[in-house]
Amino acid sequence: MSSIGASSFWRARRVLVTGNTGFKGTWLCTLLLRAGARVAAFALPPETSPSVWDATGIARDVDARSVDVRDADATATALMRSRPQSVFHLAAQPIVRRGYAEPVETYATNLMGTVHVLDAIRRAGTVEDAVIVTSDKVYADRPHAGGYVEDDRLGGADPYAGSKAAAELVVETYRRAYFASADATRVATARAGNVIGGGDFAPDRLIADAYRAFVAGTPLVLRRPDAVRPWQHVLEPLHGYLTLARALAERRAPSPAYNFGPDDTATVDAVARRFLRGVGRDPDAGVRVEPAPQHETTLLQVDGTRARAELGWRPRWSTMRAVDTAAAWYRDFAAGESAARLVARDIDAYGADD
Repeated sequence: MSSIGASSFWRARRVLVTGNTGFKGTWLCTLLLRAGARVAAFALPPETSPSVWDATGIARDVDARSVDVRDADATATALMRSRPQSVFHLAAQPIVRRGYAEPVETYATNLMGTVHVLDAIRRAGTVEDAVIVTSDKVYADRPHAGGYVEDDRLGGADPYAGSKAAAELVVETYRRAYFASADATRVATARAGNVIGGGDFAPDRLIADAYRAFVAGTPLVLRRPDAVRPWQHVLEPLHGYLTLARALAERRAPSPAYNFGPDDTATVDAVARRFLRGVGRDPDAGVRVEPAPQHETTLLQVDGTRARAELGWRPRWSTMRAVDTAAAWYRDFAAGESAARLVARDIDAYGADD
């Protein structure tokens, strides 16, 4: 078994995951179940078809409810009913371009949804540790050598980034106002790089769009082929979130926020072409560039030194190893392989590299 869940810490521990029906949420629930945790979860129904949540059949092993985090009462009721010891808050509107089209919904979900979860934690009385997942896009658009560090200025030039930066401020406020005593819930935020891997079917995500283009036999449209991102396999930040949660519970996480990012970066074009080769398609014939007018950061890199030093976390796979692993997942899924077996295959491979 992967060392992500090898520790007895998670065995029989009551854990709540919000956003479980999403890409990262499904993988996180899978890891927790493999570690022996008692997993409860709430989210809206999956927005895509297929969805990795439905395709893996994991719902039968999770106490899952349909709850919208924009509904404060429903959020509080669901959280208190599960009596969690650990909380992972992943529920979000995660798409940059959708944020431009639906800014009010984006802020309602990403900002007020976080407020509702934190307030439910405050009143529950059972939560020992909470990891609030934001984004590497919380930083003001001022790239510098080595990447953003956790103390860099927060900002947001688009509604998605702004809503996540605002969520960071809300977490800080709740930490100081309600979680400052020695026996209070320990809360930290987690900021991950661009996450890729099998089972992401969301629109306007590079690997998911590339998979759809592969299946349909149509060109993959790139908006900003030269943009640089900190790509990482989904198991990298999830390993970080689990490591952080345990450190919080054991009072070994002294900082309020942690970056989880890879050691290397790559352009959108390089990742797209590597993926297309991995699924067996000619990248020269499979890519078309159509620039988009909306602002997106050209260079994004995060420094994970704090997580390495304070938590003992480190990335295991290079960017291209992550892309190759994702390509193999989608290629085999398209050929009829079970999503659950493909997720398990990647978890085992990641654990073998410990």
